[in-house]
Amino acid sequence: MFKKILLATDGSEHAIRAGEKAMELASFDQHAQVDIIYVIDGKDSKEEVIDNWGKDTSQKRKEKLAFIEQKAKHANIKYDVIFLHGEPGPTIVNYANKHHYDIVIIGSRGLNTLQEMVLGSVSHKVAKRVDCPVMIVN
Repeated sequence: MFKKILLATDGSEHAIRAGEKAMELASFDQHAQVDIIYVIDGKDSKEEVIDNWGKDTSQKRKEKLAFIEQKAKHANIKYDVIFLHGEPGPTIVNYANKHHYDIVIIGSRGLNTLQEMVLGSVSHKVAKRVDCPVMIVN
């Protein structure tokens, strides 16, 4: 059903649940491929460098994705991990639309309706602008 799946993740609890759902969907087709995208936001990466001065911050990002990678390996699912830089919403949308995915799976940030209406969420922005189905996992 879905052969080309994009999983947008940040390593959060919602993103881990989204990853589990992506692996579940991929398990239905032996030719499925899951691309795991992690967008490094410039604002967050500056704080991360300051907070972790002298440490390898890329290793910390990889650790956030370790659980999802383990799931994919255990289920024998083909996957790639892609790190991009930029504002998460537009970066995910541009990447997804450029590479023509069958579905994008993303975790909800857990905003209530009022917060989402006022602030907007990455998942909401992605769902509105991606040219394929989007599954938001709560």
